[in-house]
Amino acid sequence: MKIGVLGAGAWGTALGIHFALHGHQVWLWSHNDEHIQHLQQQRSNARYLPEFLLPDNLIPSNEFSDANLIIIATPVSALRQSAVKLVAAGLGNVPVIAACKGFEQQSGLLPHQVLAEVMPNNNSVGVLSGPSFAQELAQQLPCAVTLASANFDWIQQLAVQLNNNVLRLYANEDVIGAAVGGAVKNVMAIATGIADGLNYGINARVALMTRGMAEIGRLNQALGGQPSTLMGLSGMGDLILTCTGSLSRNRRVGLLLAEGKSLPEALTTLGHVAEGVYTVEEVCRQAAKLKVDMPIASVLQQLFHGQIKVGVMAEILMERSPKTE
Repeated sequence: MKIGVLGAGAWGTALGIHFALHGHQVWLWSHNDEHIQHLQQQRSNARYLPEFLLPDNLIPSNEFSDANLIIIATPVSALRQSAVKLVAAGLGNVPVIAACKGFEQQSGLLPHQVLAEVMPNNNSVGVLSGPSFAQELAQQLPCAVTLASANFDWIQQLAVQLNNNVLRLYANEDVIGAAVGGAVKNVMAIATGIADGLNYGINARVALMTRGMAEIGRLNQALGGQPSTLMGLSGMGDLILTCTGSLSRNRRVGLLLAEGKSLPEALTTLGHVAEGVYTVEEVCRQAAKLKVDMPIASVLQQLFHGQIKVGVMAEILMERSPKTE
């Protein structure tokens, strides 16, 4: 299969390496000419994913080529622009998968909804979601994720075509549930990182993860997703990984905030995009519009706006009125 990957960050590079290693012809695109030149000359991504060589059948390029499948692995903030460029290049009807997680700022749209808006005639649009660190996929360690689309026949066929002994793919027709789980778990990972950084203990970490899943579930239901999806890889699986894994960017942001760094300082130290930071605002906006109770997301929003200090987050959450579960 000819696969185009848009976005030469860590995740896009890891996906490109993986599919190239398993016999597919891959082109890896970036809008940054200097970055592409480095990839072409060095055959590695020293900035975002060092120590991994690019296979010979992975071609870095600043131009689009023909493809049977396109995977967009840019940050959500660049998703719409990337899709517009694909349409302008005559690739608007090529099957496309969004491999980014979050809500588009201002519009509040999930990744597949952004693609559907830009590519209204493309009936093969989906998302890739689930517990997956770029470094481990590039290292070819076992991984299982979800491919979700409203076009279930297509996504089932695609899962069969791309499935292999390193990346196991599960097809799902609940694209809303898969997208919501992948987006909101990043918010909960920041909160969990703060709790870990403040040494609140494992009891607190698990409480945050569990109540975080309850918040994700309420928003998912309000948006039309299925509860069962959140019990799978793109819900519980991704939440566990991102809240506990040492490679989690969003958890790392929480740890840095717990050290007393400001949000801008934490992001500068991280050096990568942490989607959860930008997702907090949209999640809270959606929650207010849909009248969904999301206290963990709410205290993070207050923290990011400078309305509270990091040390009082637990007190605010713990002193809420008792509720049933």
